[in-house]
Amino acid sequence: MTKPVVVGVDGSPASMDAVGTASREAGIRGAELRLVHAVGGPSALLPAGGPPWNPAAAGVRELLDGTLAAAERRARDTAPRVRITRDVAVGEPLMVLEIASRTASLVVVGSRGLGAFGSLLLGSTSAHLAAHGRCPVFVVRGRPNPAGPVLLGVDDSVASGDAVPFAFQEASLRGADLTVVHVCPLGSPDGYDGPADPPFVTYDETHLRKKAEHVLDAALAGLREKYPDVTVRLRPVVGRVRHTLIGMSADAQLLVVGARGRGGFTGLLLGSASQAVLHHAHCPVTVVHHRGEDPAATGGRTEDRL
Repeated sequence: MTKPVVVGVDGSPASMDAVGTASREAGIRGAELRLVHAVGGPSALLPAGGPPWNPAAAGVRELLDGTLAAAERRARDTAPRVRITRDVAVGEPLMVLEIASRTASLVVVGSRGLGAFGSLLLGSTSAHLAAHGRCPVFVVRGRPNPAGPVLLGVDDSVASGDAVPFAFQEASLRGADLTVVHVCPLGSPDGYDGPADPPFVTYDETHLRKKAEHVLDAALAGLREKYPDVTVRLRPVVGRVRHTLIGMSADAQLLVVGARGRGGFTGLLLGSASQAVLHHAHCPVTVVHHRGEDPAATGGRTEDRL
């Protein structure tokens, strides 16, 4: 049985947009949609007389019912056949969504909000769930091109191993092409993606491009045969990682990246490159958390993170 799609609900416009997106995602997966509202944030978000640990207190139940009912209407308008459940959880939003991710196929959050999830929804929630969640995290942002491809960023770390099959599945479910990009940063064969290229550095662009092609071939091994319906386009690029991803996202309907690992997209997505993609990508971003061992936790070398 397909695990549910979970969406954080707080009543804000961004949250309602996330509900619409989550219902579509549930529809194409044949999954249940689970609306989750967290009670336990700042007391200013609750009516007077309703302590955050008691969602049944006077006025709070009416507030929750109204918020969740509006979210359910939005979901049904978008995907009438999707089964919908509601869940009011006591706790901080980050922890509530992290726990919900343990039994979900996908967690959907908005890029901004004003309610309980509020300021957490841009960057910190997605970064937190990328590091600690148990399923992919879909951040609703930008204006996706519905006719565009699914865009997948890969590197040579183990974390890309989970993002790659997810991107193939997404492209297959959506009937979309899949563009797979690996960026070898300018500066040195080992990669450099700082604020500017260091002075007097020389590099062999042909070597870097061949290295990118090798990474792409290795990442896609066996998946083209598993998804023969997906048209795949490989894009080995020599340039700057974040600029490349953000630029290419303008023509995509979804950007998929891995989280955790060594360097490249995965390491960067827990640092400043994460903020760059989540703030500036032109389409929604799905962060796929690596479920295997973290090289840093097993004695592996972790590259500098921006």
